[in-house]
This record gives sequence, C-alpha cells and structure tokens, in this order.
Amino acid sequence: MTSLKRRSFLKGLAGSTVATSFPFIASAQNVQVATVAGIGEPGYQQEPRNGLPALETYADNPYGVVPGPDGALYWCEVDTGRIRRLNLSNLRVTTIAGTGEPGFRPESRRPLETPFAAPHEIRWDEGNLYVVERDNHTVRRIAGQTGLVTTLAGNGEAGFEGDGRPAVLSQLRAPHSIAFDSQGNLLICDIGNSRLRRVSRETGIITTLSGTGERTATPDEAPLEGTPLLGPRSIDTDPDGNAYLVLREGNSVYQLNLRAGRLRRIAGTGERGYSGDGADALQASFNGPKGIAYSRVDNSLYIVDTENHVIRRMSLNTGIIDTVLGNGERGDGPDGDPLACAMNRPHGVCVHRSVVYVTDSESHRIRALTGLFG
Repeated sequence: MTSLKRRSFLKGLAGSTVATSFPFIASAQNVQVATVAGIGEPGYQQEPRNGLPALETYADNPYGVVPGPDGALYWCEVDTGRIRRLNLSNLRVTTIAGTGEPGFRPESRRPLETPFAAPHEIRWDEGNLYVVERDNHTVRRIAGQTGLVTTLAGNGEAGFEGDGRPAVLSQLRAPHSIAFDSQGNLLICDIGNSRLRRVSRETGIITTLSGTGERTATPDEAPLEGTPLLGPRSIDTDPDGNAYLVLREGNSVYQLNLRAGRLRRIAGTGERGYSGDGADALQASFNGPKGIAYSRVDNSLYIVDTENHVIRRMSLNTGIIDTVLGNGERGDGPDGDPLACAMNRPHGVCVHRSVVYVTDSESHRIRALTGLFG
C-alpha cells in the first residue's frame, strides 16, 4: 500500500461509523489491512501536548488493545509499561500512563509518573481504565476523572492466596488478561496459578471461578468449578453471560457459560499446528494462541494465533473458522492484501466501529483490517 493510499485509508478510519448487526461479507477486493500506528521499530519519542502523528511515532512491542469510552483506541506496551492513546479523529498518539521503566507504586495521583511492569492487557468500564501487570502480579485501576492510580487486585507479590477476601489483599501469579462479565465482575486470567479468578463488583471479594492449579489437560466439557485449565491466557465476554477463554498451552478456545457454571471446548483440537480453515473450528489446530475478542457485529470470535502469526475468525453462528489476517510466516507486512501480510507474534485484537485492530507486537505496529463487514 502506497503512502498516499495509506493516508486515505486512515482518513476513512477517522470518519468510520459504528455498525450494529449484519452478516459477514468479504471479498478479496474490499478487505484491506494497513498500519495505523508505529514505524516498525522499538523506541520512544518525546511528545508535544497534542501528540505525534500516528505513522511517525513508535509503538514499542504493543500487547493489549481496546477502544475507550471516548471513541479513541488504546494500547499497552509490555516492555515500556506505557499506555498509549490513538485519537481516531486527528490520528495523533499520546501517552496517558507509564514512565517507560518498570516499577511498582501501589497508589499514585499522576499516571504519567507511575511505573507499570509488563502490562499485558487493558480494559475500560464506564469511565475507568484497568491494567493487568504480569510482573507486578496485580490489576491496577486508573480513575478516568481524577487520574488516581490504585491497586484493585493482588498485593504485588507472586503467589496464590486470598480467595474469599478483598482482592487487594490477594496474591496472583503473572496474570495476563482481564475482562468484565455481563454483571460487571472482573475476570482475571491468573495463568501462573492455572486459574481463572473473579472479583465481585459489589463486594470487591476475589474467588476462583475455574482451575485447580494443576497444569493438566482441560476436558471438552465440564463444570467450571474444580476443572483444570491448561494455560488460561486470554479472555473476553459477550453481553449474554458467556466468556471465551483461550488456553495457551491447551491450544484451544472454550466457551464459559457463567450463569450455568459450565465450560465447553468450541475451537482447537489441543494439538499444536496450523490447520482447519474453512471447516469446523473444533477440528482446527492453533500454535500458542494469546488473544481473543468477541465481535457483536458478526457474532464471531477473533483469535490471535500468535505463534502462527495470524488472526483467525470463528463464526459463532456456523462454527466455521478461517484466517483473516496473516500469511502464516513471521515478518513485517506488506500492507494491502491481508492474507499476504506477514506478522510478527501478534498479541492483541479488538473490533471497533467495524474495524479489526491488531497489535503486531514484534513488528512494533498497530494494524487495522477493514472491509470484513461489508
């Protein structure tokens, strides 16, 4: 994709509107991928108050990516600990939190002076930002109105304890992913403890929702309680009381019916590989999947198949899986045809205003996929 075409593409993103619900429509002619932030190298450049042009700034090993309540796009950088914001109206990037150096301050009133240690994912509620830190073993909260940074879960030390007590007194071990369920409770992929934890919105009490601490295979269908989880790496939820859990070592995806308290495998055989496109997702193979996003637009899951360097889409209507971005080879682009675009260990994905955004982590870029929804 030429520079002129890319800038035209970006202007289209800035003016895009939210789609609500219609079937998946795609063709080789209208589906395109383009870099929307990052220059392809790690680093950081001091920003003026109004930020830097997105294509002239660094995106240093970006991981989690989400839309904010203000319509902007946010991502976290695992190595620098920074949280970045892309204004989709003027296509400029600013840093909103993090110092660029790892550290731990349980509470702070200045997000830009607060260190974070290996943030893997970020999430918004109605107006506050939550950060899960692998190396501080915590989940932090940045108040949207005041900027106050507090610790929501984990005491900063690796371990497993605290169920039935306030989450801030508990111990986590290398948590990787967070999401809010339909009741507003916080779900935490406590991967180092091989557990999925839940923090009650009403009480702040933490409990184990699933997982036993054993690194053994997860059965195809079972109750949530007392069932082992093999590498609970990433999670997202839908509005109907379901969660979707990626098992990294298990090379599979599970649907968790949170109301009924049961789980079942919906994608992946459990074997490592790259196969199954165009067919039943239960027969597909993955290689170290590390991200997932539920899309209301097409009732699908977008799965980051990290070690295969691709993004795959599973329709929840049909159960069919296919690759929508990446050619299966490790590399950096080119932009244009999404199935000819090599990526380098992507980690994050989200769907925002009918655009699929991906953190192409070790290519140090944020990429946008358009045209999937017509």
